[in-house]
Amino acid sequence: MSKQLCLGLNDDAQKIHNINIENGFDTKKLEIGTVLMLIVSELSEALEADRGRNFSKDPEKFNWCDDWLAGTKSIDRSNFVTHFKDTFEDEIADTFIRLLDLCAAMGIDIEWHINQKANFNSTREYKHGGKEY
Repeated sequence: MSKQLCLGLNDDAQKIHNINIENGFDTKKLEIGTVLMLIVSELSEALEADRGRNFSKDPEKFNWCDDWLAGTKSIDRSNFVTHFKDTFEDEIADTFIRLLDLCAAMGIDIEWHINQKANFNSTREYKHGGKEY
């Protein structure tokens, strides 16, 4: 395999960390156990959301989202809350945000670590020699 994956994650992690600090949340000030449990709680929220609320991007309804991402329109908070907040996808996004924030706060080169692990995994035998999952 030996391919480079996840290019840009370190930059994204630093941007997320900076936004969180600007908004009064500095992961560096929390104990690692607390941060890890906050990440787990986002995954628990994703599980709950999967039981009832998933996002379906209908182009007719969600042009606001693409316009906002392109920087051509300010975010319509009510549309976000109505159609996206607390969905499975929203909670997965929260999980990544918390993980990337942690990586930046700890100075972890997550791109390098993901690449090392993915390359190692590519050398493993089928189902790691017999694991069911």
